[in-house]
Amino acid sequence: MIIKGNIVDWTSRTIFSGEVNIQNGIIVSIRPIPESTNGFILPGLIDSHVHIESSMVTPLEFSRMVMPHGTVAVVSDPHEIGNVLGVEGVDYMIKSGEQSPLKFFFGAPSCVPATNFENSGAIIDSDEVEKLLSRDDIWFLSEIMNFPGVIYEDVSVMSKITAAKKFNKPIDGHAPGLAGKDLNKYVSHGISTDHECFTLEEALAKINLGMKIQIREGSAAKNFDTLSTLIQSHPSQVMLCTDDSHPDDLLSRGHIDYLFRKGLSLGYSVFDLIQVSSVNAVNHYNLPIGLLREGDAADFIVVDSLESFHVIQTYINGVEVYNRLGSELELPSIVNVINHFNCNPISVELLKLQIPELAKSIKVIDLIEGELVTSTFNWKTFKGQLTASVSEDILKLVVVNRYNPRGIPGIGFVRGFGLKKGAIAGSIAHDSHNIIAVGTSDENLTLVINDVISNKGGLSLFNGEELFSLALPIAGLMSDKSGKVVANMYEKLNREVHKMGGKLKAPFMSLSFLSLLVMPELKLSDKGLFDGKNFNFTQLFDE
Repeated sequence: MIIKGNIVDWTSRTIFSGEVNIQNGIIVSIRPIPESTNGFILPGLIDSHVHIESSMVTPLEFSRMVMPHGTVAVVSDPHEIGNVLGVEGVDYMIKSGEQSPLKFFFGAPSCVPATNFENSGAIIDSDEVEKLLSRDDIWFLSEIMNFPGVIYEDVSVMSKITAAKKFNKPIDGHAPGLAGKDLNKYVSHGISTDHECFTLEEALAKINLGMKIQIREGSAAKNFDTLSTLIQSHPSQVMLCTDDSHPDDLLSRGHIDYLFRKGLSLGYSVFDLIQVSSVNAVNHYNLPIGLLREGDAADFIVVDSLESFHVIQTYINGVEVYNRLGSELELPSIVNVINHFNCNPISVELLKLQIPELAKSIKVIDLIEGELVTSTFNWKTFKGQLTASVSEDILKLVVVNRYNPRGIPGIGFVRGFGLKKGAIAGSIAHDSHNIIAVGTSDENLTLVINDVISNKGGLSLFNGEELFSLALPIAGLMSDKSGKVVANMYEKLNREVHKMGGKLKAPFMSLSFLSLLVMPELKLSDKGLFDGKNFNFTQLFDE
């Protein structure tokens, strides 16, 4: 098979009219030709850090959504399903991915559970992590979110790091805001990447210590605009990733191709963009992915131009898996369903709070749009029975243990959602994926929480009149439906939230991160309000 076009040769940093000769899925030659050609041929795109589960579809269905955007491979941390189902969940993701030509490279989850300050559905201990790392289908040690465990050399954390070194596999990091001596110690243990930088100064400090920075642009956390100058200044030390992308964004906005287009529009070199969107991930994780060189696997894309950058064709191992003008690649349609859900309906009485007599203020989680980090707002004007204050945009926040029917909900408050009525809930609640809900009244909260319970996982919305649901029967995280069906329903839910006064672009995604305890500053688990700076529980009321 011969493919003709304008070859974008990142090795020589030249572009020439040429042809790619492919035999048995391998590029046997790339040579110039005298005639002019249409389209531009360049290496396929790679997401260097993504949680497939956040797309709310299986790896197989995820591949259908991203291959048309030029993605040929993803580096994926399956710790979302790992927190629900343990190693069984990791194996589920690998088997689903094997049904697709998209190249999936999964890691061994390092933090299951992420912390001991919440209830999770499973434990992957250091022995199981070592067994995973010994496997050929596990490529790296997934993000080490327990950075205090690294700094203070927790025995379990250090044994996982030792196992990764034993099998010569990269170690991913997760250290938002870490600096100074603590950062030096964190990096000294061989942790080599970070996707949590939210300032340029933080990213540069980590680069100077030898880390690779994964510039993230997901559905909730968006750091590309802040960090994109690194593409020009440090192209060999940067990768692109989405971390968490919801299905509506994948359909409407795109995937890594969206970031490539943004980079081109900002004037960055196409060769530097190839470096950060393809080359660096292959080199860092030692991945068997072709980079448009003779002898490589034929993993490449054809785009219409280097301005609009719309994908015309995607090839993986020499197989055309997407053609803008052709029919869709046939993939299997059978989906197995696995889950871990053991929760009974709750009563409204469980959500009621009593105000201590000496309480002077209440700690409220203050949302920051587009960030996973939060701040703290001290609420001093609360009155009477402690419920939401819609006029002040302070809503009640609840986390319910989905794994134990006798659990007592964690209760707090959050500012920034903007809801004027109703409530929303979901079983996507990083990282243990309990049920999380935010609403304007205890009655509304009870309704949406019980709807999620009845579906054994999913998203729920009550607008004051109607109840809307998106069932996620696979681990309470993923649907067994097509990406288009899930995207359309998810988009409908978001529209309804906005009709209710919601002002966040991705309200369900933002809600899901309010239980992510490893991100500062203030979060909520099923066990209570958590101080992410000092890494311990804190009182809801200040006296």
